[in-house]
Amino acid sequence: MKVAIVHYWLVGMRGGEKVLEALCELWPDADIFTHVVVPNALSPCLLRHNIETSFVAKLPRAAAWYKAYLPLMPLALEQFDLRDYDLVISSESGPAKGVIAPPHAVHICYCHSPMRYVWNMYHEYRRSGGTMARMGMPLLMHYLRMWDLSSANRVDMFVANSHNVAARIRRYYQRDAHVVYPPVNVEAFGPIDDGDPDDFYLMVGELVRYKRPDLAVEAFNASGKRLVVIGGGEMLGELRRIAGPNVQILGSQPFDTIRHSYRRCRALIFPGEEDFGIVPVEAMAAGRPVIAFGRGGATETVVDGLTGILFDRQTCAALSGAIERLEATRFEPRTIAAHARAFDTSRFKSQMQALVDVALSERHARNARPAATATNLLRDVASSTSASAPSHDAERDAA
Repeated sequence: MKVAIVHYWLVGMRGGEKVLEALCELWPDADIFTHVVVPNALSPCLLRHNIETSFVAKLPRAAAWYKAYLPLMPLALEQFDLRDYDLVISSESGPAKGVIAPPHAVHICYCHSPMRYVWNMYHEYRRSGGTMARMGMPLLMHYLRMWDLSSANRVDMFVANSHNVAARIRRYYQRDAHVVYPPVNVEAFGPIDDGDPDDFYLMVGELVRYKRPDLAVEAFNASGKRLVVIGGGEMLGELRRIAGPNVQILGSQPFDTIRHSYRRCRALIFPGEEDFGIVPVEAMAAGRPVIAFGRGGATETVVDGLTGILFDRQTCAALSGAIERLEATRFEPRTIAAHARAFDTSRFKSQMQALVDVALSERHARNARPAATATNLLRDVASSTSASAPSHDAERDAA
């Protein structure tokens, strides 16, 4: 069986790429199709695969400006030649599912989210953009919504990374979706440190607006408590400008530094609304509680009062109140880590393999049905013709 995995772009190793890694481990001979690739930003696991790029990769400074080429990506996807593939898996949060799979193939879309800037976060993205973006987005996003909705019909089975995203798929595409939580290598964050944590809170992740790192920095500026922020992104310079002396913005850091920070922090701060959110599960795998905004994927991973604290408004006062609640609550590191094991990579692989097997069986049954129907029809016609034809004896009697 030939397998194609379609991913929106490969410019780093974030949550979507960790899902892609697990898919590549399930299908080690799969070919990867994407718009843009930065090889030195990828893991050895992904680099072992044949990677095909769309014409977007040939455009000026595509590795840095790929988001500016979003309007061309639907056209670029449709140029991928997938005629020889039996299974197509698209990994979607940017344009990926719009490929044209051959009639005999099964197309499964693992959806991290319908494109946020097109659907549920359109107004936030437009409001935070420059003048040209605010002027151009209405027409461009209108076109992308129509294409996105039509391309959903090219998918045989949707798999969502959370019930939160499954609800969006139902709302925007009118399609049901199975839920398989993303893979988290929980074993990589143990063993659990039972000692008292250090006196700092931690935020980890890409520093972009919808993740609300600004809210975390402002709240800790006001409280004077110590905060360490790990991650790079478009807001890195802005956060360094507004951070007080008690807030340390480290930028991107290697895995060992992140793991050590998880183990030693008092708690992880997670102030944005995420589709799922792998970072809180990583922190819990290290035995540390999570303070998270009580919307989106965090409501499916963080158990309020047992593995962390949820707050209900994205304000400094609400976040500070959640921190006070956490400091008044006793958490058991091993209980938190045991909860995180429900999201381990092995569980993701077994559930995805089972769904693919179901989809392939259903496609095989559908492909076999027309042939069986045609055979039965021919048999019925032959039987009917035989029954209606007069016998030779009847012909003689008639004569």
